[in-house]
Amino acid sequence: MPEPLRTSRRTWSAAWAVLCAAGVAATAVLNASPAPEPQPEKHEEPVGAECAEYIADIETELAKAEEEGKDDGVLAFTRISAGADDCSDELRDHFGGDR
Repeated sequence: MPEPLRTSRRTWSAAWAVLCAAGVAATAVLNASPAPEPQPEKHEEPVGAECAEYIADIETELAKAEEEGKDDGVLAFTRISAGADDCSDELRDHFGGDR
């Protein structure tokens, strides 16, 4: 079985110095790069009357649940009318990540 290669302390020190220099150079480049441009403010589209009413109903039910001490974050809603608008995007925009 061949004997493993021995590396001197000088080789390890040189490799360490090269890696440190690369890290310092990369940090300098990243710090010198311009900050990303701020995202344009999202303009909310008007919510349809039916979706606004549905959101108001949900807000009312949430307020009732909070008053009754059942504010565990789980409420279920169903839509009865067959021709109802799809309000999933409006609901997602309204409630976002707040809840």
